[in-house]
Amino acid sequence: MDNSDLLSIKQRFGIIGNSPKLNYAIQVAAQVAPTDMSVLITGESGSGKESFSKIIHQLSPKKHGKFIAINCGAIPEGTIDSELFGHEKGSFTGAYDARKGYFEVTSGGTIFLDEIGEMPTSTQARLLRVLENGEFIKVGSSKVLKTDVRVVAATNVNLIDAVEKGKFREDLYYRLSTVPIFVPPLRERGQDIDLLFRKFASDFAEKYRVESIKLMEDAKEALLRYRFPGNIRQLKNLVEQMSALEMNRLISAETLLKYIPQQGASLPALYRGEQAGAQESLSERDLLYKVLFDMKKDMNDLKKLVHEMIENGQVDKDILNENPELFQNLHSTPSLPKAIERNNSNEAFFVRPDSEESEEDNFEYENVHDITHVEDESLSIEDKEKELIKKALTKNNNKRKYAAQDLGISERTLYRKIKQYEIQ
Repeated sequence: MDNSDLLSIKQRFGIIGNSPKLNYAIQVAAQVAPTDMSVLITGESGSGKESFSKIIHQLSPKKHGKFIAINCGAIPEGTIDSELFGHEKGSFTGAYDARKGYFEVTSGGTIFLDEIGEMPTSTQARLLRVLENGEFIKVGSSKVLKTDVRVVAATNVNLIDAVEKGKFREDLYYRLSTVPIFVPPLRERGQDIDLLFRKFASDFAEKYRVESIKLMEDAKEALLRYRFPGNIRQLKNLVEQMSALEMNRLISAETLLKYIPQQGASLPALYRGEQAGAQESLSERDLLYKVLFDMKKDMNDLKKLVHEMIENGQVDKDILNENPELFQNLHSTPSLPKAIERNNSNEAFFVRPDSEESEEDNFEYENVHDITHVEDESLSIEDKEKELIKKALTKNNNKRKYAAQDLGISERTLYRKIKQYEIQ
């Protein structure tokens, strides 16, 4: 593909940027579009994966057919089979009429399955049959129906890890990923950030009928340094805020930083590390465990520092003898036993009063090597998770959609958690 063809595709689908990774992804999408091969688009949330599904559809022989984008994570587990494959009248409670599913009404077109990693395993088996034979069966029916649908899937999680954990079918993964396309995150696109900023600034200036905002040089440097965990979606929201609120249309770094969250100051976010193309993801439970262990690690580091200061003579032992309660409180954790577990090979120390006071020192320092992990009921992940879900539901008047948004999880995941914990 030459530069003119690449530029034509970008203009047609409104894609801004010139980074090599972005250009390569567009080139692969254009080359695979005329075929019938399944495509798996990977990339972080907000990086623009749906735009690539539209490229594949519009440049394919099925471009005159329907194009439907479906978020698999937003459909409850109990209804996703009916949504995708349809159902017969009376097949379940509330099925008053027969219904055609997306695979039936989109025959001859393209289905974009976003967040494919959230799809239940039972539905995955049905999807595999469609991909292999072009066949499906409606819920409550025994009749085999045919469909001619191009399937393009997308995910922001590592499906290989999901396969290893038994959450995603291995045969479906290899069937979907005939041609993989990786959409790079915004932080890996260099000067594209500035190009997108100017495009959004121009769009919002027209929308709000104001002068377009512009970045000073120091603001541009600050913008390029920011990692943008929310990718293009976050940048667009940032530009819209400043376009609507700032009276001075020349944006300085100081002004820009007021709209950018301080790195590390916000709550932990699900993050995928950059490891030579490998992608890692954390579940909600993994994230809670990580927060707890990080807190304990910080406490262990503090104890080790105090111990080293005492050994190096940087703390006056007379002060310790005069204030034993202060010293003892500093080295104790209310909800933990005296022996503090070793975490990630960090040595932990604790201090205890000596049973027989000596004239030189009132304390004994012990290096803990043989550590025993003790489970604390007050830190039960299940209890905390259940409590958070109840609070979110109460806050949002039992509206699961908004409760899921507050919790930072999909509506289907929340539905599963409610059933798991038997929350009324």
